[in-house]
Amino acid sequence: MRIASRCICCTNEKLLSSPAILSPFVAHRVFGYQPVEITPAWELRDIRKGNAYMICRSVQCPACEMLFLDMRFDDEELASLYRDYRGDEYTQLRISYEPGYLETSKVYERRAGYIGRIEAFLRPWLPASPKILDWGGDSGINTPLLDEANLVHIYDISGKPTVDGAVAVDLQTVKETAYDLIICMQVLEHIPFPLELIRTIAASMDATTMLYLEVPYEVLMRTHHGSTNAYRYKRHWHEHINFFSETSMSALAEQAGLEIVALQPIATPDTKQGSVLSALCRLA
Repeated sequence: MRIASRCICCTNEKLLSSPAILSPFVAHRVFGYQPVEITPAWELRDIRKGNAYMICRSVQCPACEMLFLDMRFDDEELASLYRDYRGDEYTQLRISYEPGYLETSKVYERRAGYIGRIEAFLRPWLPASPKILDWGGDSGINTPLLDEANLVHIYDISGKPTVDGAVAVDLQTVKETAYDLIICMQVLEHIPFPLELIRTIAASMDATTMLYLEVPYEVLMRTHHGSTNAYRYKRHWHEHINFFSETSMSALAEQAGLEIVALQPIATPDTKQGSVLSALCRLA
């Protein structure tokens, strides 16, 4: 695990920070740490009694507004967190910390209702039957334009069976295929180094390829739109370790050598956040 010393979007080294805690579920999955209660039986002279959780920091970039957890998980830690993602082991442990998760998890078993809005956002920029790569697309259940595409490739480490109309592929196939649209949706908020990922994806693009980026537009970021004070109010970090603004999305694209041709929030009333940030890019 690394501690961030610069912005993960624009690489600015002057950051703002405030104390926070890491979700007990995430701390357990990644590090094997569990909350403890410090009682008089501990016989600690200078330590106050009470519940102890894993501490961290909320970090915000004053240049691009990006808000993120200071901890940047390495590959092994990230693999621990997402092993058996939403499987039985994962779900049971999470329910033990978050009893309401069982009901929440049922949402992920069906295609999201807002996908039609994303398709309307994308269609004007694409041919009638596009060739699509969904990078990190899981089973393809939420891949936009699934029923309209000439082909749909899914590149994902989960290894889950794909839905009808989608085919799981390896990185070599990705490199050998020309796509009209590459999709990376609901991924960047989870990963420690989003700029590295976007640069990797950009290497599979040509002059005609469009890249669709989508992240949750978190309520905290909407509440503090255009501000760099959000870090003061972010006290608890979970699986979403990156909170994006429109400014930080633009900075991320620019650093990766991309040009944004369309960027807008799209309402998603069927999701917890209620909105996503949608960015359509091409090579600069």
